[in-house]
Amino acid sequence: MSSKPSEPKTLRLLHLEDSEADHVLTMAHLRRGGLKIDAVRIDSEAEFLAALDPSEDWDVIVSDYNLPGFSGLIALDLLKASSRPIPFILVSGEIGEDTAVEAMRNGASDYLLKNNLSRLVPAVMHAVEVHEVHLARLRADQELGASKQRVHELVQHLQTSVEGERAAIAREIHDDVGGSLTALKFDLAWIARHTDSPDVLSRVNSALETVTHAIEASQRIMHNLRPAILEQGLVAALQWMTSRFERRTGIACQFRSRHAHLSLPAGVPLVAYRTAQEALTNVSKHANASEVHIDLSLAGGVLSLEVSDNGRGLNPEDLAKARSFGIRGLHERAGTVGGWVDLSSSPGGTTLILSVPLDIVDETEDAAHLELPEPASPEPIADDYDPTSWGEL
Repeated sequence: MSSKPSEPKTLRLLHLEDSEADHVLTMAHLRRGGLKIDAVRIDSEAEFLAALDPSEDWDVIVSDYNLPGFSGLIALDLLKASSRPIPFILVSGEIGEDTAVEAMRNGASDYLLKNNLSRLVPAVMHAVEVHEVHLARLRADQELGASKQRVHELVQHLQTSVEGERAAIAREIHDDVGGSLTALKFDLAWIARHTDSPDVLSRVNSALETVTHAIEASQRIMHNLRPAILEQGLVAALQWMTSRFERRTGIACQFRSRHAHLSLPAGVPLVAYRTAQEALTNVSKHANASEVHIDLSLAGGVLSLEVSDNGRGLNPEDLAKARSFGIRGLHERAGTVGGWVDLSSSPGGTTLILSVPLDIVDETEDAAHLELPEPASPEPIADDYDPTSWGEL
């Protein structure tokens, strides 16, 4: 069975025309061309402005060029000012080439002469089709933007959830596993002190060594899950990370900051810490660098963390890898606190900058007019300091 052809859409047409005869002639041409038209004729600026009310839904506007005290170009300017993307076709008995070019530049969909209305139907149909395609593209862009926003919010939620789970697991390791291992170590040490049997003492010492390794492994896991060093502040945490990185990799690593301590909003220290951690991990794995510098500053209400190395740099292919989730993760993590990440690279090295706008002012800037001395450097943290330690027996 053949499907019945759909009825043609009725077009709502606004006609700016001061001549009733010309209006009737225009409608006749449109209807002979097979178009269903619901037309309204107006001939003044006041009527045109009223017709541009958002409650009025027009498919196309056809305008005469010359109107009493009004013109098609003025109507086109008013349409642009209203920000309503309605197709606009200019019709005139005598329109010059310069005027036609000006109208097209101002956004007219088409122009034609009254003595050649055979082009009117194709012009209207083309203008309406282009307009519908434009609206469809706008809707698609809006839906894509909304989809991207939802994905961004989901990623932020996942980042927050992951950090929350990490913190909870770290607390359980510290309170349950750490406490139990420490108590077990106490008991083994007591047995070692109260036994005279060489065999028992040997077994106890072996067990103490095993427990010690388990405690160290638990502390390492706990620190990777949730860096307890952040409780001493971001400056101290980055200083400790820098020292530990240099000792572990042999790559010279220097941390610089004018601040001995920074009072930052919740979430920002962890984002900065994880960013530096990821950057140093990439340096150790891929950069083949001999020097790394980490700079932390707060100026103009923006916290900046810069990690730069003198390694081989990144190729464009490295940044375009489909599974380059480390760099993408940095961008998403920065977004959770309203910040962003800039990455630049050359054969002479790579620089990563995390910027986070804050609602706080750099205290050193406020005090600058008092000519106070430069803030003291942060107190160094011992290389063997372990922020995850449960204490000595």
